[in-house]
Amino acid sequence: MRTHALPADDLIALLGPLLAAEAVAETSGSGAEPGDLEQAVWLRLLERLRRAGPPADPPLWLRRAVRAEARRIRRTARRETALTREPADAGRHDPERLALVAAHRRALRDAVRRLPGRCPGLLAALLSPHDPTYRDIARELGISQGSLGPERSRCLGCLRRLLAAEVAAG
Repeated sequence: MRTHALPADDLIALLGPLLAAEAVAETSGSGAEPGDLEQAVWLRLLERLRRAGPPADPPLWLRRAVRAEARRIRRTARRETALTREPADAGRHDPERLALVAAHRRALRDAVRRLPGRCPGLLAALLSPHDPTYRDIARELGISQGSLGPERSRCLGCLRRLLAAEVAAG
């Protein structure tokens, strides 16, 4: 398709429906807005027209520009999402945060000690800072490694019920 003779307005009118469809397809499920993508591609086209004239194959150029802008928008969104969270070590030495974390750990360990049967030993082993393997825990508790998963599930259920009752009462 020869487009060198097409004025910019005609080129924009020709590419409008294709751009709208491509933008919707590229942003589907990504959380990005098709209108933002369209606007970025229109800007890129106008810059291209001013700098080098119309592309030799406008539909192909448009599809490539849409994909490139969609990638840029996704990268920007990932960076912005990452920057909205606290950095990994932010507040690590904040006294208030340290006190709250210590209080939560104490409350959890107290609740674990009040559980029935083998649950205190099992959950204490799972919470150990030494990070023992299932094989180590099974050997320490004298139970089969295969029963650890079901036992852990039962104990966590007991812990949830105990903590829920305490929260409701407190």
